[in-house]
Amino acid sequence: MAPPSPPNASLGERVTRLATTLQFAWFLGHFTLLLSVFRYGLSYFTFNYNSKWAAFTYRLAFVSAVATYGIVVFKAYRARVKPGDPVGRTAILLLSDENVQYLLISLVWLYSRQIPLALLPFSVYSVFHVATYTRTNIIPTISPPKVAPGSTPTSPGASKSQSPLATAIGRFVKEYYDSSMMLVAALEILLWFRLVLSALTFSKGSWVLLGIYTVFLRARFHQSSFIQGAFSQGSAHIDQQVQNPNVPPAARQAWETIKGLGRQVVDATDVRKYIGGAAAQKKPQ
Repeated sequence: MAPPSPPNASLGERVTRLATTLQFAWFLGHFTLLLSVFRYGLSYFTFNYNSKWAAFTYRLAFVSAVATYGIVVFKAYRARVKPGDPVGRTAILLLSDENVQYLLISLVWLYSRQIPLALLPFSVYSVFHVATYTRTNIIPTISPPKVAPGSTPTSPGASKSQSPLATAIGRFVKEYYDSSMMLVAALEILLWFRLVLSALTFSKGSWVLLGIYTVFLRARFHQSSFIQGAFSQGSAHIDQQVQNPNVPPAARQAWETIKGLGRQVVDATDVRKYIGGAAAQKKPQ
């Protein structure tokens, strides 16, 4: 992030200072992703999803995702990972980071066949990243906050009035963040079922893609309370449905068997048992 511009800097100087940061490139990546998804959505809903424009914007969306997560990973690890560090330790450190996981899965989607549902979780993240960056960087650069009368911009504790637009964006992020993260969790789980259907119809490469995504979703389950909450809510809903007297006992027994197998799989794939525990990494950026 660039240091704050001098109080008397011109608009051009402030914009130049902002635009020459790596974080601004990160913002452009998220913004491009949203534009690409919007354009792809137009093609999809007008049944032109096989057109060249649809294919281009779909790939561009994931190129943007790769760029944004690549920037985050580069900034986070360029000083932490040094030549000579044990390869195993470095690999565990990287693979346990959610941003690395999203970088890898975005590369998978980039080179796989089109699955429109795969765009949606990235889009939700990008909405909040673009909104937050706009509030904290772009708006103050274009329209610096006004300093309260009787103080100077450099005065300790100087009171500054925030733009109404920035205030509205901040309120939006605060109000809808948790519900949107639950939406992302639901979309990521739904995507897994979408891949299961493709695998059952033996679509080309579907079993490999399902295997890779299952590993990704298992990692997300370990690190994301929203994914855990979405699974818990779904399980509780099915529990309630199978208690209906009209549901055959065999169906209830099958559901209990599925839940038992699910718990065993989760327990058996808990990498913390094998590497002595790992700290949760920061949320995707």
